[in-house]
Amino acid sequence: MTLGYKDIMRVARRFLVYGLPAYVLIVLGGCAGTAAPPPPVDTTGSVATDQTEAQLLAELNTKFENPQAHYGLARLYHKSQNWNKAEYHYVRAISFDPGNKAAQAGLVKMFADSGEKAKAEQFANGYIRQAAISVTETLRLGWEFEQLGMDDYALRCYRQAVAAAPDSDAANKQIGMYYLHKGDKTNAKKYLMRSFELNPRQPDVAGELGRLGVVVQTPGIPEGPLEEKKK
Repeated sequence: MTLGYKDIMRVARRFLVYGLPAYVLIVLGGCAGTAAPPPPVDTTGSVATDQTEAQLLAELNTKFENPQAHYGLARLYHKSQNWNKAEYHYVRAISFDPGNKAAQAGLVKMFADSGEKAKAEQFANGYIRQAAISVTETLRLGWEFEQLGMDDYALRCYRQAVAAAPDSDAANKQIGMYYLHKGDKTNAKKYLMRSFELNPRQPDVAGELGRLGVVVQTPGIPEGPLEEKKK
């Protein structure tokens, strides 16, 4: 039996939102091998492609199971507001690379941009729940949402990561940096101080704390509590 476009999209959506078993990927055309997850703010997969539609389609003609080519096409169609094609290629990118957080966030953003707010919320909730199995994956998803300006979803991911691993220097750093970029110095200071206490070998965090008026202990100096400079 040959599946039509609507059949493929229906099955794919169930997998993407509810996390159906891996065999669903075979129905969609195969799956990619797994690899060690990159750091939370790694831009792999989320850098804008400079390839044309024709070039990306040629890549798919050579290897259809190419998640990056599908993702590149999805971004192009998303930008031109060709919603059906954008959705199709976002879904394909995720089916061939289920851990592609950039494509997941992109699909949510596409639904929001096309006016399907309820669907955007449904998919975002599903992806955030799926990411909860790993603090790193949750941070990566949050970062991708943040890059797309979807701050509510980004913050939900960061809070989820901190709640799951309150002693994670990475989780505290990520949410601290988020607040810092948003101009919320109080919360930025709170989480960055906690991250530095957990791992003082973070020169970038130390630098931001210094700019926030916090005296930090550097490695090799007896540990002590972080203190704010007196005015």
